[in-house]
Amino acid sequence: MSKGRAEAAAGAPGILLRYLQEQNRPYSAQDVFGNLQREHGLGKAAVVKALEQLAQQGKIKEKMYGKQKIYFADQDQFDMVSDADLQALDAKIVALTAKVQSLQQSCRHMEAELKELTSAMTTPEMQKEIQELKKECAGYIERLKNIKAATNHVTPEEKEQVYRERQKYCKEWRKRKRMATELSDAILEGYPKSKKQFFVSHSLSRPCSPGVFVQALVHLSPCPTGGSWDRDR
Repeated sequence: MSKGRAEAAAGAPGILLRYLQEQNRPYSAQDVFGNLQREHGLGKAAVVKALEQLAQQGKIKEKMYGKQKIYFADQDQFDMVSDADLQALDAKIVALTAKVQSLQQSCRHMEAELKELTSAMTTPEMQKEIQELKKECAGYIERLKNIKAATNHVTPEEKEQVYRERQKYCKEWRKRKRMATELSDAILEGYPKSKKQFFVSHSLSRPCSPGVFVQALVHLSPCPTGGSWDRDR
């Protein structure tokens, strides 16, 4: 046993006696060891030996509780407590409990406020953000100025004409897509391989959108969204 551990073991009876008298409640040897081991560096064997020694000397009481012994201070050394004193203590406990709950609630509020403040931007960060936003706004203003100064604006009539032409060409694309699909289905009825193999072997593209077409079956160009139509068809 080290010198420090030996000194702690020698002083264990006094430490345990004071602890049991101050707490004035029953403890097992394991409880006492767990509560005092870190503070005083007492070993489990030293605690058990000291408690048994104090019990043999009559300084504390021991009692079997189930399969383990519990130890507590000798109650004869304490003054008798009247019913009035007990009621006063109960009232004090109630008041202190309410105070603890109030303080805990205040702590939660302050923790929430601290979290909010910690996540908020600092003054230098906000100043930097403002400068960046001002710079971004200046760029937008300059861009808008250039747009307004341009002379090649599209008139509403021209825009509407583009929309009409697009609808016209897309309608024609859908019509030719249907024709190409019907034609390919007719060919595939007697084709010995799968549709995918048919398209791959003849370098064909499946018509899926206005920008895709079946080149070998119908001589089309993609819809205006992807190019120009073959108007000779």
